[in-house]
Amino acid sequence: MRKLVIWNLMTLDGYFEGTKPWDLDFHMLAWGDELEHYATELGKEGDLLIFGRKTYEGMAAYWPTATEAPDIAAYMNGIAKIAASRTLDKADWHNTRVVSDIVAEVKKLKEEAGKTMFVFGSAEVTDALLKAGLVDELRICLVPVVLGAGNPHFKPAADQRPMKLIGSTPLKTGAVILRYEPANAV
Repeated sequence: MRKLVIWNLMTLDGYFEGTKPWDLDFHMLAWGDELEHYATELGKEGDLLIFGRKTYEGMAAYWPTATEAPDIAAYMNGIAKIAASRTLDKADWHNTRVVSDIVAEVKKLKEEAGKTMFVFGSAEVTDALLKAGLVDELRICLVPVVLGAGNPHFKPAADQRPMKLIGSTPLKTGAVILRYEPANAV
């Protein structure tokens, strides 16, 4: 059975982006050799990336022509990708397909052979998959900054979502990579 992992950078006050779309300047406070190495190793674990529409559109606009980090660009452009959307008709980014019912699709994919599936960013997709009990692990790079406002990574929930800490890695930048298992993972 395949594993589904949520990966994101998040501020101390729970935001994965600032008040405007793609306001990710705070990422630079965490970035360095250690996080770059971690991201490279993370890529070796997976064979599928899942994005919500907004994250997909931003990634698809950036990576096909990115000149910085050529190894990461090659990975991002080559790996299979899903854009979870009820409004997109097609995906123009290489090796991407559009799926309207991400919960049903992930349930099906988890039964197939393959490497880890990763959700990058995509708070709405994260919320839907957590509610469905399909997330096996959350990996959050906690960035040592308080934004005060922004887009929260986790949406309000009717019930608590208990997590179990399964690992933590402090970085020289002061950021910490936290690994959690949801108590309700299937």
